[in-house]
Amino acid sequence: MRERASAAVQASGERLIEIACDESGSEGEKLIGGNTDVFAHASVGLTMESAEACVQETRYRIGSPAQEYKANHLLREKHRPVLRWLLGPSGPIHGHANVHLTEKKYLALIKVGELLNAPSQLIAETLYRDGESAFGHDQWLAFLTSFNDLQRGRTLPDEFFDLLDTLAGTTPPTGPSKIMHQLRQARPQVEALLSRTPGNPSPLSLNPLIPAIVHAISHWGQGGKLISLIHDEQTALTEDRITALKQIFDKPPRPSGLRLIAMRLVDSRTDPRVQVADYLAGIARKITQDELHNQGDPELTRMLQPYVATTSIWGDPRTRTLLGLAD
Repeated sequence: MRERASAAVQASGERLIEIACDESGSEGEKLIGGNTDVFAHASVGLTMESAEACVQETRYRIGSPAQEYKANHLLREKHRPVLRWLLGPSGPIHGHANVHLTEKKYLALIKVGELLNAPSQLIAETLYRDGESAFGHDQWLAFLTSFNDLQRGRTLPDEFFDLLDTLAGTTPPTGPSKIMHQLRQARPQVEALLSRTPGNPSPLSLNPLIPAIVHAISHWGQGGKLISLIHDEQTALTEDRITALKQIFDKPPRPSGLRLIAMRLVDSRTDPRVQVADYLAGIARKITQDELHNQGDPELTRMLQPYVATTSIWGDPRTRTLLGLAD
């Protein structure tokens, strides 16, 4: 892949950008009831030498004998000065890294809107804002879980639509109950969209990894740059899915002139650039998840803000503002 990428660059006279990526909070299509509420995908544009220096300096400053450092080392209170150094404006990754965040519950609600072939963001915002107050905590959680399980093929449509019958009859009729009624009325279309047939596969439709990778390519490829992407080994990134990703950007008309030249998976322990991406992804997930639970650290949230992608999939209004995502 490297040879093909180099040949393409020489032939076109365009500049090749090599970026390294890793994630934190990945649970595949399980968006509700998992171990994490946030998925974070970090990408860095450091050279191998700069990344190696960053890793070595991190090891020196922390002084732990661990064979491989993770974000949890940096997040310990006693190592806060190291975290300030890493994220700070004069630190080694400032201006060379980006993190795309996904609030999993909000992504699930966007998928509700997509099933209705309606403005998905508007529906997601309505349900996010008013769903729990309209239905109560237990029924709201039951809906989220049932919907997620339905799209994952873990529950039968009859069970999901029986629940919709209950929610759609909530009085007084509110925005959320009207949406449940629309879902119930659209059952034939919903079942067709959810069918897992060879010609219409739905695995990965809920997985935040693919949209995050697309964002990384778009972010670093601005101006028509050619992208070579290195990613930590991830079971969701099969050869077929890597091929599908490349086809998004390789075939004209390419989005904004972007082009993905090569993509390869590596063990994070063998590439310091991926290790740095691993640091940032884990740090970002922990900081933002704490904020969602009103346990945030204002200083760390402010320090993270310059790295957060404006295309992040995020519903909570309060933390959107704190992360610099407010409209």
